[in-house]
Amino acid sequence: MNPNPALTLYQYQRDFLTDDARFKIGMISRQCGKTFTCTLEIVLDVLRAEAAGRRTRWVILSRGERQAREAMNEGVKRHLHAMQAGFREMEIQFDAAIRALEIELPGGSKITALPANPDTARGFSANVLLDEFAFHQDSRAIWKALFPVISKPGLKLRVISTPNGKGNKFYELMTGADDGWSRHVYNIHRCVADGLPRDIEELRRGAGDEDLWRQEFELQWLDEASAWLPFDLITACEHPNAGDADAYTGQPVYLGVDIAARNDLFVIWVAEKIGDVLWTREIIERRGASFAEQDMLLDDVFRRYRVIRCCIDQTGMGEKPVEDAARRHGSLRVEGVLFTGPNKLTLATQGKEAFEDRKIRIPEGNNELRADLHKLQRVASTTGAPRFLADSDSAGHADRTWACFLAIHAATTPPADYNYIPVPRVYGKFGRGTW
Repeated sequence: MNPNPALTLYQYQRDFLTDDARFKIGMISRQCGKTFTCTLEIVLDVLRAEAAGRRTRWVILSRGERQAREAMNEGVKRHLHAMQAGFREMEIQFDAAIRALEIELPGGSKITALPANPDTARGFSANVLLDEFAFHQDSRAIWKALFPVISKPGLKLRVISTPNGKGNKFYELMTGADDGWSRHVYNIHRCVADGLPRDIEELRRGAGDEDLWRQEFELQWLDEASAWLPFDLITACEHPNAGDADAYTGQPVYLGVDIAARNDLFVIWVAEKIGDVLWTREIIERRGASFAEQDMLLDDVFRRYRVIRCCIDQTGMGEKPVEDAARRHGSLRVEGVLFTGPNKLTLATQGKEAFEDRKIRIPEGNNELRADLHKLQRVASTTGAPRFLADSDSAGHADRTWACFLAIHAATTPPADYNYIPVPRVYGKFGRGTW
């Protein structure tokens, strides 16, 4: 045995490297060599194919161009040089904004590294490495574009990252069960125990941020501090019977409607009030719906449920839909809500209180809904006044959340009081009891 090997691999690296499962995912502490290990696996796979007279292809999808270049230069090329393998390197213009780095071996096998987005994920039929996948922008859209590409038998998929909260596809993949994935978790304590030369206490003191340490080094799932609805609140209100329109019992129903135009998401949130709890019966979603279609969907909900109150986002393009809905269904039942700063604070506060008090039930296991409810963040403006923001991605910008909060507001607002004075009966030539 060579006492001075050219390459030192720690036990956790060897465990990951030698796992040949088709679908493999690893959650590994920062600066513990996860990209180095995965690029070594890629190079070994390519060299085996070359030696057998076959061609193979790998694609590395990184968070950005800098990370893609680093994976290629510090990983792939380093391993190829160490193994004295010949190759040709190129830089390719993938499209007007994206450049890809590519290495081609003498037998025709290729390794390509480029930034990840739904278009690049869809552009190849190859073995794939998703590097730091929890930090990819719009990870769910990338996943939808990617997975069909690697459906060809024999193609391998590798996913590695440190955690980045629970609102992304990496969290869903990492926490799944009985789905064919081989999962590896190596936190800083495991890596050091396997021989990685790091001073844990020195690193912890140097981090100066307990949340950073827990997430980046101890691999704990943390909610973002600014999230208005933490995942614990969201999941605590989930119920298997919520979201079932057939479970409607005939009790009063309250609606929240988020108006949309062009490619945005139009949402009607239907909530039935049973006792003091709002049960979600339907969440109707349409992307790119015309205003005429939105009107028809709302009218259908009014026909099928006993709607007491409907609150609609009246901001901007919502003026006409609110006016039309009030004319069709009555101004006492339809209320337009302008999304001013104070009104958004009221809606968000009422919404959060409903989740905290477990006064609402939402569909169980809907990851897209969870992510939408979680993406709303409260930030302070330059004057100190609170503002609510949500990142916009392929799933929208918290459209479902605002529809939910509008439905809660509709149920929170007391119904209009009314009295009536009966018209007295009169006696006429046609006899007693006529009007």
